[in-house]
Amino acid sequence: MSTQTTTRPDAIAPRRRLGSSIWAVVAGFIAVVVLSIGTDAVLHALRVFPPLGQRMSDKLFLIATIYRTVYAILGSYITARLSPDRPMAHALIGGIIGLIVGSVGAEVTWNRPELGPHWYPLALVVTALPCAWIGGKIRQLEIKK
Repeated sequence: MSTQTTTRPDAIAPRRRLGSSIWAVVAGFIAVVVLSIGTDAVLHALRVFPPLGQRMSDKLFLIATIYRTVYAILGSYITARLSPDRPMAHALIGGIIGLIVGSVGAEVTWNRPELGPHWYPLALVVTALPCAWIGGKIRQLEIKK
């Protein structure tokens, strides 16, 4: 007597969807990190930013804030684009993760003036959810076309 087990197709779909959801959020996060660190490295190599270990001016931190904001929107768009469904929800989950990571970063660097002004990590925290919303909204507008 042969015992065959069959997996119901409707039981597989939620697992695949969860895996796709996790991948979408991770991919967006990786994109933001790689682009941010890559841009930092290029700007240090071009001597726009001072050598590592030297404090940057507020103007240079503003430049970093601007490109990190753009990258956060792009990362949220990537998350929304790769999501199996509900692109805005996925983008906002990525934004919440960014908000948490940014908050931890602000806490860790708060009493370390050599790492920059207080406004810089706060700017990253404050922009996390709006950037996620914009990235998700761009994807929603694409889907409507």
